[in-house]
Amino acid sequence: MKCLILAAGYATRLYPLTENFPKPLLTVGEKTILDWLIDDIDGADAVDEFVVISNHKYAPHFEEWAKTKSQKITVVDDGTSTNETRLGAVRDIQFAKESLKLDDDMLVIAGDNVLDFSLTRFMTYAKEKSTSCIMRYYEPSEQKLLKCGVVTVDESDRILKMTEKSSTPATHWCCPPFYYYTREDARLIEKGIVAGCGVDAPGSYIAWLCTQTTVHAMEMPGKRYDIGNLESYEQVKREYKGITK
Repeated sequence: MKCLILAAGYATRLYPLTENFPKPLLTVGEKTILDWLIDDIDGADAVDEFVVISNHKYAPHFEEWAKTKSQKITVVDDGTSTNETRLGAVRDIQFAKESLKLDDDMLVIAGDNVLDFSLTRFMTYAKEKSTSCIMRYYEPSEQKLLKCGVVTVDESDRILKMTEKSSTPATHWCCPPFYYYTREDARLIEKGIVAGCGVDAPGSYIAWLCTQTTVHAMEMPGKRYDIGNLESYEQVKREYKGITK
């Protein structure tokens, strides 16, 4: 399995911290955000390569960081240099697939979140389902739902419908940016883009994919800490205790 890490954003809401430095390499506790994610995933011994998808501005920082890690880490530079010219998450995934000729099951994750539970639980769930999978959690705030991917599921966790940033969310099941694609479904990304699926939010591909094949949504077994601005970063630094579940 390959693990693709989405890290090509510019984190403008965290300026000046991220004006010349990538958000995933900010420190939370004794590790960078990326270290928390990769060290956890590596413990399952299921991923043989981590692929960090960066923009041109931050790629050198990731390349230097990768030299300090024991895992096989490949940094892909998507060639963009400004927030206005970014490719979008779905096009970044396809760019990495084409650049490295990837043809494998894929764990695709945002590189700027930390979790208090192990992602190995999600990987086990996906293997048991033998389908592409996402996670979901109950979000009580109507306002927050407007900015999220929202999913409707049946009693077996199968996705019936998914929308991204809908003005009329159908449920309170919100989808964090952690995805598992089967090898077969990863091959359909280009088809999804051509068909008109959104490319900015990574969940847009799943919203299209679930209309083509079976996709399941696991209920998230813990908490996700989203680092969106300077205030939330300071809060995470105060509160985060590592992976406890």
